[in-house]
Amino acid sequence: MTPSPLHFALLSLWTVALAASAYHSYDLFTWVLEVFPAVIGIGLLIVTYRRFPLTNLLYVLIFVHSLILMVGGHYSYARVPLGFWMENIFGFTRNDYDRIGHFAQGFVPAMIARELFVRHKVVRRGAWMVTVIILVCLGISAIYELFEWRIAVFSGSAAEAFLGTQGDPWDTQEDMFMAGVGASAALLLLSRVHDSALSRLTFPGSGAEQL
Repeated sequence: MTPSPLHFALLSLWTVALAASAYHSYDLFTWVLEVFPAVIGIGLLIVTYRRFPLTNLLYVLIFVHSLILMVGGHYSYARVPLGFWMENIFGFTRNDYDRIGHFAQGFVPAMIARELFVRHKVVRRGAWMVTVIILVCLGISAIYELFEWRIAVFSGSAAEAFLGTQGDPWDTQEDMFMAGVGASAALLLLSRVHDSALSRLTFPGSGAEQL
């Protein structure tokens, strides 16, 4: 399948953003840890592009999620300027940019899971699909928190910027909560839009979206 102009543009912008994120990043070790999910994800999308392309909606959401990760990797989550702006405007007690990241960690995987479930007919649309998708996203969030924990144990103080707890004893629980909120919001806001995108697939089970 020949890449569409939209897909080519997204991949090109993604590559530029990755390079910009790495340039003069706060800490190279932290940068690698923060952006590696985006790199692995894009690698999988490239490998499976001909066999199982996704809807344009998902490609855009994955691109946006990648940007969130790259910004966090460049500055480290506790130092992102947007987070300081939010702290000043809304009176937060910490830099909450990482909450945006964990919200996206639920929002985007929820739509990926929904597309896979619908196209592979894993679960029927309805309450069961919503329940399973939210549980999958919470599981992904929990696995990521466990990964952060092991990295912190193995690398010690070198992982402090990666953890980004900022002294919050409930940081792990709040991160998982935000992922759950993100997954719920995605299903509530985008399910109809996603169904419309799925209906435009040339081959609903495996084909490319008609532009």
